Amino acid sequence: MTSALVSGLDSVVAATTRLSHVDGERGELLIAGFPVEELAPHATLEQAAYLLWHGELPDAAALAALRTDLAVARELPPATVALLRAAAESGATPMDALRMGVASLSLATPPASPGETPRAVSSVTPAHRPAAETAALAAAVQLTGAFPALVAAHWRLRRGQEPLPNRPELSPAAAFLWLLEGEEPTPERVRALGTYLCTVVDHGLNASTFAARVVTSTGSDLVSAVTAAVGALKGPLHGGAPGPALDTVFEIGTAERAEPVLRAKLERGERLMGFGHRVYRVRDPRADVLGAAAERFYREGGDASLYSLARHVEATALRLLREKKPDRRLDTNVEFYTALLLHGLGLPTDLFTPTFAIGRVAGWTAHCLEQLREGRLIRPQAEYVGPRGRRWTAANG
Repeated sequence: MTSALVSGLDSVVAATTRLSHVDGERGELLIAGFPVEELAPHATLEQAAYLLWHGELPDAAALAALRTDLAVARELPPATVALLRAAAESGATPMDALRMGVASLSLATPPASPGETPRAVSSVTPAHRPAAETAALAAAVQLTGAFPALVAAHWRLRRGQEPLPNRPELSPAAAFLWLLEGEEPTPERVRALGTYLCTVVDHGLNASTFAARVVTSTGSDLVSAVTAAVGALKGPLHGGAPGPALDTVFEIGTAERAEPVLRAKLERGERLMGFGHRVYRVRDPRADVLGAAAERFYREGGDASLYSLARHVEATALRLLREKKPDRRLDTNVEFYTALLLHGLGLPTDLFTPTFAIGRVAGWTAHCLEQLREGRLIRPQAEYVGPRGRRWTAANG
């Protein structure tokens, strides 16, 4: 029996999950039962990761153990640092370097044999879990811990600087800022980045998450699965580019230029970056979370004039979109406030997508764990549309 073709697998249900729920019609995103606007402003990345891996928030002892393990994982293997150095010397982009760096982690921690937990991971206990799941959870902790160090080390090497020593007492968000800059991050910057990482920690069965689940379904290891996820995220049709949303704000420059510049773009048929979403038919709930985070951050010491201009550009864009395209609901999406917030934190646009990955790796690995429990190979069908009835002749030989 042949099923109907669904190009791009749009609306095809390929898995059940307890990790996140996206309702584009209602503008709703749940993370393990929590609305994103309830979780992201209050949780740390460590808490969000534990929630996805275990289905519940950690108590004080479990959180302390996880923080220790994530800090240990920031100590990159020498072979990985050497690879990142070579990547920087060759001019590799941050996303290419991240893909290579993730894959190299197996050099120091080869995939575990059944019943074996790789490295000492104190926050992972084998009680009530199959050996394979215990090993996979340990790998999830190590991958999530390593991402901030991978991104920061390559960025510094790319700029002719040496990677900085790890500071185990720092949270993942604080450690990333420290490893990038070598300066003590302020609490305001740490909180803003932490909110961002929790906001993007998971988002349904998107392309990179699906890629990770497909690899896991074959019985492969988490390093391979997450490497595939990074490769998928690198593609511009999935990872996107939050930078252009802010580029438009800079192009406009002053509030009085907002309407003529945006109106001219629409008349030329250009898309206004930062508005509209393939899934959300109403306002992206992540935009609300990051909008509030940006307002708090800029109020506490950021460039208030830039924030004010961005809000004016947003309001003008929404008004013009409703005027020009009244039949479509084009609201602010996560890219607009991602760009504003990460720029305020001092991150260059080349680091926007790798920083996204620092948060999303917790979701990727949680999906891998879920797929491991499912224990079924993902193997869809393809509809053949090529020629038929060909015959081999002597001339072909």
